[in-house]
Amino acid sequence: MFKKIILSTVFILGSTAIFAQTQELPTTTVRDINGKQISFNEAFEKGKVTLVSFWATWCIPCKQEIKNIKGKLEGWKKEVDFNYMTVSIDDSRATAMVKTYSKSQGWTFPVLLDPNSDLKRSLNFQNVPYTIIVDQNGKIIYQHTGYEEGGENELFEMIKKLANTK
Repeated sequence: MFKKIILSTVFILGSTAIFAQTQELPTTTVRDINGKQISFNEAFEKGKVTLVSFWATWCIPCKQEIKNIKGKLEGWKKEVDFNYMTVSIDDSRATAMVKTYSKSQGWTFPVLLDPNSDLKRSLNFQNVPYTIIVDQNGKIIYQHTGYEEGGENELFEMIKKLANTK
């Protein structure tokens, strides 16, 4: 019983959602999967809601979340017009693994790289998986740390509500 209480407490503390006031996207420089530098705030299409998953090659829950989103993405996009991208926080030594892994998984969505954790520091988060939703005006309106199986469905419900309020 005590073990269950401890595990429940750890889960609650480890998986937090923040509905903050809107936050501007940082202008931090990141790279795309091919090494091209881009300002993070310029990676977003104006007028479209965007879901962003921060991850690392060593993070099993991160890869599970992205796999589950990828599996539903085609159907979701038939219902709602939104964008999806991922940002790897792997260090520069693991950059090649990020490219290899994303290709092996058949990812067709943008994969950005934050090898020095500059963007991670700009957004002030500690752990992955870390997920944000950006509204049509380029403002962060939702942040979440952690992943629980099925959590992607809740994200999609928020995306639907946002995409329908232009």
